Amino acid sequence: MSNAKVVFFTGLHEKIVEIVTDHAPEGFETQVIYRNTPLDEQKAAVADADFILVYGARLHDDVLKAAPKARMVQLLAAGYDSMNLKLLREMEIPCCNNGGANSRAVADEALFLMLSLYKQGIAAHASTTSGEWNAPIDGFNTFELADKLVGVLGIGNIGRQVSRRVQGFDARVQYYDLFPLSQEQERELDVTRVSLEELFRTSDIITCHTPLTSETLHIVNAENLGLMKSSAVLINTSRGPVVDEAALIEALQEGRIAGAGLDVFEQEPVDPNNPLLKMNNVVVSPHSAGTTWNTWFRRAEFAYRNMNGVWNGDAPMAVAQDYD
Repeated sequence: MSNAKVVFFTGLHEKIVEIVTDHAPEGFETQVIYRNTPLDEQKAAVADADFILVYGARLHDDVLKAAPKARMVQLLAAGYDSMNLKLLREMEIPCCNNGGANSRAVADEALFLMLSLYKQGIAAHASTTSGEWNAPIDGFNTFELADKLVGVLGIGNIGRQVSRRVQGFDARVQYYDLFPLSQEQERELDVTRVSLEELFRTSDIITCHTPLTSETLHIVNAENLGLMKSSAVLINTSRGPVVDEAALIEALQEGRIAGAGLDVFEQEPVDPNNPLLKMNNVVVSPHSAGTTWNTWFRRAEFAYRNMNGVWNGDAPMAVAQDYD
């Protein structure tokens, strides 16, 4: 049997690329194509590709159409909104995400954002280093997670990891998902399924962990933000357009919600003049939640295991849901 050819489209540092490609099993050859490579060279590379591996690159439709032999598109990321799933479906090529390989890292970030807001972490650091001892802590603006009701919007791999973490702080968890858990899974995870309206109306913290699809675009909109308690905070480590940013800015400016922790934005890189970057009750990071040293090994191991399985006749794992 001939070797399997993998074409890896990426913008990663060479050291990370090496970590990823070192996970290729015997009989797999990986060609690395960086995202600034001319389109004609990209198309030529995939002409005889058995698998397309992607991280940090957006593939032009013409590149996908130039890959008639491809058995699968394998993503190292969890999100798949950068891929043309409709085209891949027409070509009968499955698109698979990372199977939860970065779920721990993203869940850690969500918890970090919650605690940063509840403990005034960023303001406390800034005031301490500037010599204003204890300035932002007035006894009325810091809180504990214990007994808070956390609303998880999307209970996939990341949402489940977040649920376990906040439960470790004695918080309670409710969730909403288009694809709900079974009753047995809900009992095991100790979470309660609620309607979208109830999630926004009753949660102390809303934390977003849903993929970006036509169903979830702006699911956090003015109407749902208007349901939230004035003491509630919003966390988003999923995709920026899950949140209607203009509506969020207005809700924060008018004091209708207490704060937000954001790893993602509607426009990335974020505009330096974005009002969210100027607010004292907003904590931000640069879409880095899933990026840790540990995740590259798990991402790569899963990706090549999945491709190897398909190469040997197994069904693909972690196939992206096409909601459209």
